[in-house]
Amino acid sequence: MPIIDSHVHFWDPKVLDYAWLEEAPAIQKAHLPQDYAKATAGIDIGALVFVEADCHAAQALNEVDWIRKLAQTEPRIRGMVAAAPLELGANAVANHLQALADEPLVRGVRRLIQAEGAGFSTAPPFIEAVRSLPSFGFSFDLCLKHHQFPDVLALVQACPETAFILDHIGKPDIAQGLLDPWRNHIDALAALPQVTGCKLSGLITEADWNQWQPQDLRPYVAHIIEAFGPDRLL
Repeated sequence: MPIIDSHVHFWDPKVLDYAWLEEAPAIQKAHLPQDYAKATAGIDIGALVFVEADCHAAQALNEVDWIRKLAQTEPRIRGMVAAAPLELGANAVANHLQALADEPLVRGVRRLIQAEGAGFSTAPPFIEAVRSLPSFGFSFDLCLKHHQFPDVLALVQACPETAFILDHIGKPDIAQGLLDPWRNHIDALAALPQVTGCKLSGLITEADWNQWQPQDLRPYVAHIIEAFGPDRLL
């Protein structure tokens, strides 16, 4: 059975600007389809979904153009989750969303929440923009840190018609072994029918990078499987 990889990043600092790479020297170089092919050699991957890689906000549409060109030589790129400045509000972001809708590969959007302060995702303009996504045929990827769940739960509850996908199981503090209140927040999110999927990914990033062990991840994986069930896991 071939795998559909639901969360892949490509970036090239020579093409687009990524401020966050300045804090990640170990990966501060281009990561392209040929690197992905090498890293996944021997794994039957039938398709993959590119997820925006947090380039400079003004370059979001350039990133879409760049990935379209990469897809010409890597046909397994079958979908994109593109960046959109939803904090501007529904009216102000409408042209940006329409430009994304004109690109057949774009299936959803993401606006990173993880680095923002309290109230960012519950501001009325943000909620209005997220509510507008179904009219463009888009889902919304939720990328947050575990302490932001109260705001994100309020956002999702305010947008019953929008399909949501939780990235990286909500980034719990695995390095510190913190399970609660993350588990309760996961249960509350999983109970909402508009949350159509949860990506079982990104766990090692939240663990102790140098000393993590499989048993550190196990209770988080187990709870996600219990909360979402296999039919909603990516």
